[in-house]
Amino acid sequence: MSILALMGKLLAIDGEALLLIGLAFAGIILFVFVLLAMKYLNLWIQAWSSGAHISFMTLIVMGFRKVNQRLIVTERIKGIQAGLELRRDRLEAHHLAGGNVRRVVDALIAADKAGIPLTFDHACAIDLAGRDVLEAVQTSVHPKVIDCPKAGGGRTTIDAVAKDGIQVKAKARVTVRTNLERLIGGATEDTIIARVGEGIVTTIGSSNTHKEVLENPDRISKKVLEKGLDAGTAFEILSIDIADVDIGENIGAKLQADQAEADKRVAQAKAEERRAMAVSAEQENKAEIQKNRALVVLAEAEVPRAMAQAFREGNLGINDFQRFKNVQADTAMRNKLADDNQSH
Repeated sequence: MSILALMGKLLAIDGEALLLIGLAFAGIILFVFVLLAMKYLNLWIQAWSSGAHISFMTLIVMGFRKVNQRLIVTERIKGIQAGLELRRDRLEAHHLAGGNVRRVVDALIAADKAGIPLTFDHACAIDLAGRDVLEAVQTSVHPKVIDCPKAGGGRTTIDAVAKDGIQVKAKARVTVRTNLERLIGGATEDTIIARVGEGIVTTIGSSNTHKEVLENPDRISKKVLEKGLDAGTAFEILSIDIADVDIGENIGAKLQADQAEADKRVAQAKAEERRAMAVSAEQENKAEIQKNRALVVLAEAEVPRAMAQAFREGNLGINDFQRFKNVQADTAMRNKLADDNQSH
């Protein structure tokens, strides 16, 4: 067999192998295409038929980026059907940023129907800030009523004391509307409740009597509204209504009674102090008397010694001693008579 014939046979074998490899590769591509078509064809047809066209290749690439294609397509269709032009790439970017695409689209549709100016970027910013953008739009259309004090907060009334010392208990209902421009960075409902409560306490405290509050409860609402309590918050206060006003304790009288009790205790303490000082002084006087008596006894003890010394020296005679004894006896008798008269 010649060399040329051998080479021809080898080329024939290699051509068949290459053909088989090519057919296998084409079969794999066709299989992958069929799988992708089964997965994305329905979604692509849905987008195309709704006017929210997204290319087939874009759907495949979105899958590689871990994007929920059905969510993006569905929400884009919803927006376009509502008359909004929502770009696919911006919806995808908000989804990848961790935002809630469905709430944003619903909020944009609701704002558009209600005539509230709200851009896609602003809605996305509100959503990424952790606020419920759809609820904010709904509250802008339908004002929200907030109880003051807050229900379930542990207190049922706002308590304040008028100038006459009578406690007044009040409940208020605040009607607010969301301000979308101040929603990002604006204070929440708790701030509104705190400010309204502070305003009610101040207004009641500035009233001369509790009767003024009972006669004109709307006076509280007017004064509180004049303070501009919604500044820096995410809401606009529409009205403040006093739902209930009641009388509490007589705080002024109670404070006076407590003060009188305190003054009495102070007076008792001072009296006790003076009594203790008097007792101490009495004891000191008694001790001084005992001391003087002891000195007298000592002095009396010196008399016999002095008399004996006088006898020895001849300065005192027997007659003088006898007269001294008579004087002592007379003195003892007089003392006894005085004691008897005092006892009777």
